[in-house]
Amino acid sequence: MIGNVSLSLVIVFLILCFVKTVNAKQPHILFVLADDYGYNDIGYHGSEIKTPNLDKLSAEGVRLENYYVQPICTPTRSQLMSGRYQIHTGLQHGIISPPQPNALPRDSPILPDKMREAGYSTHAVGKWHLGFYKEEYLPNNRGFDTYYGYLTGSEDYYTKSRCSGHNFCGKDLRDNFKPVEPNANEYSTEMYSKRVIDIVNNYNSSQPMFLYLALQAVHMPLEVPARYKEKYAHIKNHDRQTYAGMVAAMDEAIGNITSAFQAKGMWDDTIMVFSTDNGGQILAGGNNWPLRGWKASLWEGGMHGVGFVHGKALQKKGSVSTQLMHVTDWYPTLVGLAGGSLNGTKPLDGFDQWKTISEGAKSPRETLLHNIDPLTKPVGDKLEGSPFDNRFRAALRWRDWKVITGNPGNGSWVPEPTAENINMDVYTGEPKKNVWLFNIAKDPVERVDLSADYPDMVMKMLTKLQQLNETAVPCVYPPSDPNSNPQLHGGWWGPWEK
Repeated sequence: MIGNVSLSLVIVFLILCFVKTVNAKQPHILFVLADDYGYNDIGYHGSEIKTPNLDKLSAEGVRLENYYVQPICTPTRSQLMSGRYQIHTGLQHGIISPPQPNALPRDSPILPDKMREAGYSTHAVGKWHLGFYKEEYLPNNRGFDTYYGYLTGSEDYYTKSRCSGHNFCGKDLRDNFKPVEPNANEYSTEMYSKRVIDIVNNYNSSQPMFLYLALQAVHMPLEVPARYKEKYAHIKNHDRQTYAGMVAAMDEAIGNITSAFQAKGMWDDTIMVFSTDNGGQILAGGNNWPLRGWKASLWEGGMHGVGFVHGKALQKKGSVSTQLMHVTDWYPTLVGLAGGSLNGTKPLDGFDQWKTISEGAKSPRETLLHNIDPLTKPVGDKLEGSPFDNRFRAALRWRDWKVITGNPGNGSWVPEPTAENINMDVYTGEPKKNVWLFNIAKDPVERVDLSADYPDMVMKMLTKLQQLNETAVPCVYPPSDPNSNPQLHGGWWGPWEK
């Protein structure tokens, strides 16, 4: 009798385990990456620009308010896709320009590789900007089942053309491997959202879906259909007015995409992540007030990103997370959500943040390397006794502390423009100054440099920078290749090396 009872208990246990496994359904994952979207350009940060869809989605989910990206495009994308710092991929300096024979290395599987390995169908729509000089670096050869978008860093929203140095100009739009003739009357934000909606509407697979939408919006050039711009006619600054219309078009597109997921019956099983790739570009209508600096700078305005997560699977919906997060964290977080494995990757710099996001747990991250760029021009003198050469551009966050060295970029505070010209609280800087220390928790807008008051903390932070610097691989930044000229390839940007 006892044996029968024991056997029954074992059977019940196995049945429960099976039910639990079946119920642990892999979620669809929608990752939306905006381009050059400023901290002060989303409604819930008090912007004059209205973003009803983004506001609603973020209010239903978890807003990330201590979340960091990189100051410019390629570095953020490379870290999202690899889970690794720039210093570990050789992409420490600048973006990959269209004529450069450079790309995110193939020495470690990237995010779509791991999602596909976990049983996902994988789709990329929009901007790539991770190198294309050889066919092996195209999205379809980096883990994506389908790709529709452009390979370079920016293009005209209508003609889908791009010019870059040496007067090299070409069209840039691909459907998987093939260039496709663009419709010059179709605005790219609407074009890319329609492609995503088509993928959703025609999705008849039992596989979970990983869909990466890397919008061109709201990167320059400043272009938008009149119907979006008209509602911001009251904004006097012309660039800001157009930019506001571009944000409105993006917000509407995201609303249309989520509606398509809902109509297909997929939304309740979807985790959506929204992120910018860097701070707003002040010179092209963007704004990061009250943060200091803007795109391409190591000030908070260049890197403190807009981001949120939405999904029924979140345990603490309608909350705000102030836990430290970085764009490298998406790699292990999303692979973990997918039930995938991190085996076979080079050492990751990202952390699985799902419990932090979903449950409000403490972040596993204490340290965040913003970057170390060995190719920047040195500034000033090396600090006596410093283990790190502070003449070079770098920044590091440790807990609440942040150190910046070298030339961090323009450090002005730029309020929302209210007249024809941008109003700047201009910071002219000190020509030879090359070390700053801030307590970001107490001073998120970087008004009070504490480097003179806390010399021991400065040295501690510089030591941490040096320790990370010792793990860096050589920076890869080759000169432009004349063989990249689109005129040698039928007028299209695309691979030029075998």
